[in-house]
Amino acid sequence: MKITITPEAPEDKSSVYSLNAAAFGQENESKLIDLLRNSEHFIPELSLVARSESGSVGHILFTKLEIAGPEGVTYGTLALAPMAVLPSLQHLGIGSQLLREGLKRAAEQGYSSVIVLGHPEYYPRFGFVPASKWGISTSYDVPDEAFMAIELKLGALEGKAGLVIYPKEFNEV
Repeated sequence: MKITITPEAPEDKSSVYSLNAAAFGQENESKLIDLLRNSEHFIPELSLVARSESGSVGHILFTKLEIAGPEGVTYGTLALAPMAVLPSLQHLGIGSQLLREGLKRAAEQGYSSVIVLGHPEYYPRFGFVPASKWGISTSYDVPDEAFMAIELKLGALEGKAGLVIYPKEFNEV
């Protein structure tokens, strides 16, 4: 299937909401996107929509995130959440295209790392490894292998151990 990937436009809001609700079988991720879109953490160029001839078929969102290190030091990174593809089009490579394009655009914009809480059998194929490799943790009760990170610039996470502080919007859904 031929798709194009472009930054989200204002007219995409309802289709992004609908496709995330369909992909996850609930509206929490859709509500999260709406909350993040109206926050200081939102990066318009990194809210990407996959389109086919029939319309929006996938979406990925990267937002600003912080790692709280020792003695009040914080390090900037990105959160990847959520990523969705219409259920009828899953397993066709659309998510992979979105993820690769998103990581490429994030690096081009100067971001050096990304954190994801996701499927440990999916994200490692793109270079994600457990964030614990760098001493990075989360307050969420999740298995170590599901809390992952990737360096977009070699060495970007070295010496950046700490606790990931998710924006409050993540706790509001």
